[in-house]
Amino acid sequence: MKRADIKRRPLANTVLASLEPEHSEYREKYGVDRIYFVVNTSGKKRWELRYKKPSSGKWSWAGLGSYPDVSAKTAQVKAAELLKVLSEGIDPGSLKKDTNPQGILFKQAAEEWFDKKKRDGRATKTLKGIRLALDNDMLPALGDTPLRKISRQQCAELQKKIENRGAHNTSEKVRAWLKQIFGEAIGKGWCENNPASNLSDIAEVAPREKQYPHLLEPDLPDFLRALQNAPSKILARTAAWMVIRTASRPGMVRTAEWSEINLEKGLWEIPEEKMKMGRAHINPLPRQLIADLEVLHQITGRSKYLFPGEGSVNPTMSDGTINKLFESAGYKGRMTGHGSRHTCTTLLSEHNWPEKWSSAQLSHFKKGMAKVYDKAAFLKQRVDMMQWYSDYLDALQRGITDKDEISFAARVPFIKDE
Repeated sequence: MKRADIKRRPLANTVLASLEPEHSEYREKYGVDRIYFVVNTSGKKRWELRYKKPSSGKWSWAGLGSYPDVSAKTAQVKAAELLKVLSEGIDPGSLKKDTNPQGILFKQAAEEWFDKKKRDGRATKTLKGIRLALDNDMLPALGDTPLRKISRQQCAELQKKIENRGAHNTSEKVRAWLKQIFGEAIGKGWCENNPASNLSDIAEVAPREKQYPHLLEPDLPDFLRALQNAPSKILARTAAWMVIRTASRPGMVRTAEWSEINLEKGLWEIPEEKMKMGRAHINPLPRQLIADLEVLHQITGRSKYLFPGEGSVNPTMSDGTINKLFESAGYKGRMTGHGSRHTCTTLLSEHNWPEKWSSAQLSHFKKGMAKVYDKAAFLKQRVDMMQWYSDYLDALQRGITDKDEISFAARVPFIKDE
């Protein structure tokens, strides 16, 4: 991009990255404070601050770092620090030691790391979680401390503080993110050691998660009949069966949008920003559910959501609706919407369906393996498996026979152990 093509300021990241060199070095106003963006004849880029020397009143330049190692946001932070020094009558040019990369504050390194996460295309939900942890935990504790001065004890105290409020899952994530921030800083020469390493050795073991109440196969016939006969509105009933027939999280079902549903293909594509692991996911829709959704479409098809709420305050069905329906069927404390996922995987396992397929259906993957699978992982196999599961539930509801059992067993593919 030619400098003559610049249309607006502050300069966008796309402009900074694409500015081309000319026959001589040039500076462009960034658009905030007195920050300038410099491009030399070889194409290398850096940040500078224009300021007046307190002693002579003459204009001078102070370096803020090279681009892209130093982002626009970090350059602004550095400039603000130098301007503060300048307001006290001190020449920033005399503070070369203090502006050395080893003097980078944790908050600057953290923002650089976070910006890279955004550039790498991390899921919106993941970025929100990181931002929350930065603002609530990491920056208040370490933000204004130079990286080289942060001790292992400070990192351990931060971990302990998070654990003390019972947020063990957050503590585990913050521990990993701290290691990444310091690791990146070491790579850039901003510090020499990673004080967040080995924090897992002193981490508290999280209390064992209470398993969601769920039913096993012997209890399903009575439950399914009770659910079918329980008084309910069509939205609640359809949502409950959608949770059961797809083994989806209730929250995913409640916020499902018609734009995600393809009734002709029998597929429900959930975008990455809604998924817990931050990866898009495709759910097959069994024939029984497609029939239910075709009826529902006549009622809520003009709405954005399959299950809209009442009024503008609640855009979707409330989060307790499905469990209340189970309670009205007489299964309070014995079955929950989320528990139906356990019911599904247990039943499929007992009937010899491959664990990889059921894990893919629930978007559950072993640690480090999620990136290997795309949103359509084992989709063809899952279409058959979830249709089998839906048919099997119907058979249980009406009263399964020995002949049925033989027929269902024949539909389960034989897969050799890998």
